[in-house]
Amino acid sequence: MNFDLTEDQRAFQDTARQFSQEIFAPNAEHWDATSTFPVEALRQAAALGFAGIYVGEDVGGSGLSRLDAALIFEELAAGCTSTAAYLSIHNMASWMIDRFGSEAQRQRFLPRLTTMEHFASYCLTEPSAGSDAASLRTRAVLDGDHYVLNGAKAFISGGGVADIYVVMARTSDDGAKGISTFVVEAGTPGLSFGAQEKKLGWKSQPTAAVMFDDCRIPAANHIGAEGDGFKIAMMGLDGGRLNIGACSLGGARRCLEEALGYVQDRKQFGKPLAAFQALQFKLADMATELEAARLLLHKAAAKLDAKSPDATQYCAMAKRLATDTGFAVVNDALQLHGGYGYLRDYPIERFLRDVRVHQILEGTNEIMRVIVARNLLDQSRKSE
Repeated sequence: MNFDLTEDQRAFQDTARQFSQEIFAPNAEHWDATSTFPVEALRQAAALGFAGIYVGEDVGGSGLSRLDAALIFEELAAGCTSTAAYLSIHNMASWMIDRFGSEAQRQRFLPRLTTMEHFASYCLTEPSAGSDAASLRTRAVLDGDHYVLNGAKAFISGGGVADIYVVMARTSDDGAKGISTFVVEAGTPGLSFGAQEKKLGWKSQPTAAVMFDDCRIPAANHIGAEGDGFKIAMMGLDGGRLNIGACSLGGARRCLEEALGYVQDRKQFGKPLAAFQALQFKLADMATELEAARLLLHKAAAKLDAKSPDATQYCAMAKRLATDTGFAVVNDALQLHGGYGYLRDYPIERFLRDVRVHQILEGTNEIMRVIVARNLLDQSRKSE
């Protein structure tokens, strides 16, 4: 149990921190206020290897580990949580092609995804299939050397802007085993999008419904084996949950740093806020809970890297704790700022709006508890 980072890990952590401070942080307020999708900044991140962190090096990826990715996303999110979270989704969709696609598919799609010449979206959620993702209705029917897709996806990050949509669709009525994975390319006839959603946060990334109306795609765009789509989607989410947890940690860490500075400068009753023991205790708890969540997240990442049989359980545990803790720490930081924390003159309220959705997406935190409880009960029955 060596808790020290390697020299390489410290190097790309420093690179991510410097990039985040120089590119993401100074622009985050503007991107949020204008709902700007920062294409050039994302491509600059890709040039550093952050668009294919755990994608193979032969197609332009960095070939790093899930723990490495957690370190990187925490740093990026400290600058702009919303933009870092889109990078997480792009990485997840790209990894699914890298891991389950054929060599021809990898070479066709991934070189332009790892440079972010092309942007990717992950399409699982539907208007009537959220937490119950296996009940999805979007259907793909084989017609000669094409599949014809009909249905709709909801809340899709990158919707209407992305070039590549990794889509889970039903190829049979056999529940979760009847779902397959496809790549749908922008510009395909029958592919359309809803209006951009008006969101509380995550304003630097577009979000829209993605619709398929007799959308014909080549059979060569089918990823993995027929019926493996739900398994592929869930394996993608194991890593996605770690990434989004790391984004919560990064946003919360930044807000703790802001609060530490504020309570030393702000004076009430003739002395700095930092002199009041009650607020010292609050700061201590914020730092302690953040570190505890980080340690669990890193352990879960190590288990996923090691392909441990309990990796999914630990990814769910880590996602739940990191996103709940992240929001709580940001909320406490806002409280420490008093009325100023509620103003857009300070960054805290933006982080609050951005991290809130992390408790919902990549599987709600209630579903994370279901996953953990099911695994605990299964283990208990097997031991009897």
